[in-house]
Amino acid sequence: MTANVAVETTPEIPLWNDPAHPVATRVDALIGAMTLQEKIAQLYGVWVGASDKGGEVAPHQHDMEETVDLDALVPTGLGQLTRPFGTVPVDPALGALSLLRTQSRIASANRFGIPAVAHEECLAGFAAWGATAYPVPLSWGATFDPDAVRRMAGAIGRDMRSVGVHQGLAPVLDVVRDARWGRVEETIGEDPYLVGTIGTAYVQGLESTGIVATLKHFVGYSASRAGRNLAPAPMGARERADVLLPPFEMAVREGGARSVMHAYNDIDGVPAAADETLLTGLLRDIWGFDGTVVADYFGIAFLRTLHGIAADWADAAGAALKAGVDVELPTVKTFGAPLAEAVADGRVPESLIDRALRRVLGQKAMLGLLDPDWSPVPPALEGVDLDEPEALRGRIDLDRPENREMAREIAEKAVVLLTNDGTLPLAAPRRVALVGPNATEPTAVLGCYSFPLHVGVRHPEVPVGIDLPTLRDTLAAEFPDADITVARGTGVDDGDLSGIGEAVDAAREADVVIAVLGDRAGLFGRGTSGEGCDAESLALPGAQQHLLDALLDSGTPVVTVLLAGRPYALGRATADSAAIVQSFFPGVEGTHAIARILSGRTNPSGRLPVSVPRGPGAQPTTYLGARLAQVSEVSNIDPTPAFGFGLTYTSFAWSALTVDAREAPTDGEFALALTVRNTGERSGTEVVQLYLHDPVASVVQPVQRLVGYVRLPLQPGEARRVRVTVPADVASFTGRDGCRVVEPGELELRLAASSADPRLTATVTLTGPERQVDHTRRFHAAFTQEPAPEG
Repeated sequence: MTANVAVETTPEIPLWNDPAHPVATRVDALIGAMTLQEKIAQLYGVWVGASDKGGEVAPHQHDMEETVDLDALVPTGLGQLTRPFGTVPVDPALGALSLLRTQSRIASANRFGIPAVAHEECLAGFAAWGATAYPVPLSWGATFDPDAVRRMAGAIGRDMRSVGVHQGLAPVLDVVRDARWGRVEETIGEDPYLVGTIGTAYVQGLESTGIVATLKHFVGYSASRAGRNLAPAPMGARERADVLLPPFEMAVREGGARSVMHAYNDIDGVPAAADETLLTGLLRDIWGFDGTVVADYFGIAFLRTLHGIAADWADAAGAALKAGVDVELPTVKTFGAPLAEAVADGRVPESLIDRALRRVLGQKAMLGLLDPDWSPVPPALEGVDLDEPEALRGRIDLDRPENREMAREIAEKAVVLLTNDGTLPLAAPRRVALVGPNATEPTAVLGCYSFPLHVGVRHPEVPVGIDLPTLRDTLAAEFPDADITVARGTGVDDGDLSGIGEAVDAAREADVVIAVLGDRAGLFGRGTSGEGCDAESLALPGAQQHLLDALLDSGTPVVTVLLAGRPYALGRATADSAAIVQSFFPGVEGTHAIARILSGRTNPSGRLPVSVPRGPGAQPTTYLGARLAQVSEVSNIDPTPAFGFGLTYTSFAWSALTVDAREAPTDGEFALALTVRNTGERSGTEVVQLYLHDPVASVVQPVQRLVGYVRLPLQPGEARRVRVTVPADVASFTGRDGCRVVEPGELELRLAASSADPRLTATVTLTGPERQVDHTRRFHAAFTQEPAPEG
């Protein structure tokens, strides 16, 4: 079907290719010239793998879908290319050449010369062979440092853009609700404000390079019952509005994200992929989002196969399209022939296709893909002779020294010192027993979406592509005079007890034991952490707790080091370890970061983005609990959490709290100030956290919630005066009628070192009438710093 719309052109260039015209005008003209088949072709992707010889990409054979015929598809055009670099190991330069040649073919094959959008995963770095594997998002949260995360995202975006990628499927803005969920490592933490600020910084960094950031998973995925992957997410509207949605609000409004990915789950029987009130009513009509909504992989087909709300593929396509999904990923299934048939028989109006197409083509126009001077040659191959593909091998470096330095900075800032009896930092130890399954495992620092563990494990014949020193390697370099004895003890999850005796013998002969425990990241049951690797409890996997307890009985001080994707309950080790060092899959520089923390060359400054449980079975729990969720005399379970907690090798004094005015109207603000001084002998960083406690509200509230934070690096003896402006908006919550309100009444503003350690508290009062606010409210308490006055 071709619409009969007059299209204004010049003799040289069609209107849709002319950047002198507004994007909307160009897009309308292009839509008017397209057939139905050409329109639909722009609304789906095809999963492909780049050629390691530099030839065109090949469709990926996935066990959930039949292979598509790319030759048959390209004459009508193609919306997206799914993961050309992240499907098989390929040299980056040859992958870029493969993508270039494929884009040339796609553009030349369709009537309008439209190339595809190429998207990739970038959850912890560009998921391509040879690219830097940065710390996982849970480590980003542990830094409490949006600026560092923003710079890291910029580095990731520049690498992706250099080889021809347009869109990145990150960040994950799911708020942890149950730490047994396998994808906890992919999240930023359990607090919506921390998730929102760190996630928005990542979006800003990625978008600053021209890469389209994709917010996921919208919404509720992390709130599944029992922490199971792809399970129902039972929750009330208030939990959704006050806990799960704010990070997305912030990233849309302040981050400028240009894409959103729907979640797999349903809430109260409505799957996110078919939720028009969510994807259109809230996201677009209320928040004003004007980018694209893309399907989580196979998510539209799941409306039929898993959710049972569609009778056939056409019904699934129509439900998703009506809800507001614009692009089917990873490959064509329901948005191909079934959608065309549904339009032909009147089940789906063509206007819905035009609505989605307008967003897709608008984004392509803004990416320059409709411009007359568009070139398939990516920046990294500009001016390069492309006639000899093998000469390109090794030409593009995606793991440059500046990337490694950025990865090291994030990893060091993310290490959390949980306990320390004075054993750390280690002072030139003579005899070290290095014990545990992660002590000599190179990939123990990587999350499940790193290329080596996501893709590389299926290609054992191919080198890993990046340098991954083990903790054994970095400790040997950090303590060159130490005699380091290595004993595995047990595996991550094999339950093997046969090596524990050898490990205990090594411990007894040592001055200190470094027990390196935790997770193995993987996918769908192939790991103890990662997508589809959910846990029945938060006990250490396998026989690791047995090993740890045996080491504690040796009589030698034990420093417990965790390389993990979630927090674990450590039993008696919490009290009996000489020290506990928590690192959440810290990436390629992770073992260097840990070695420097252990030696004291780096002072730990990480803070917990998730609560460490007291016991393995007290789940789900979160510091965001209301009064009924706290420890009490009527239950024998203690759920007391420790969000935001972390120790350093120095000490800080907090003092001189002032409050400019103890009262402010419900549309006003409070101004606080305090002095923080480094009273120790080492330089270090304090993280000042601001929590809000609302003693009396019209609906049940968390006992406290994070509303602001700032990192303060201080030299020994140095003091800073920290001023905080706290708008009344941060006290807002969803009231009984479903509207977000600021209520008058008394509040406590707690300046704290963690959720469990308030240092200074200001009691203030909001006055005047109740006030409604919306997504345009002020999200942040503003922090400023200046040198503290002497004396």
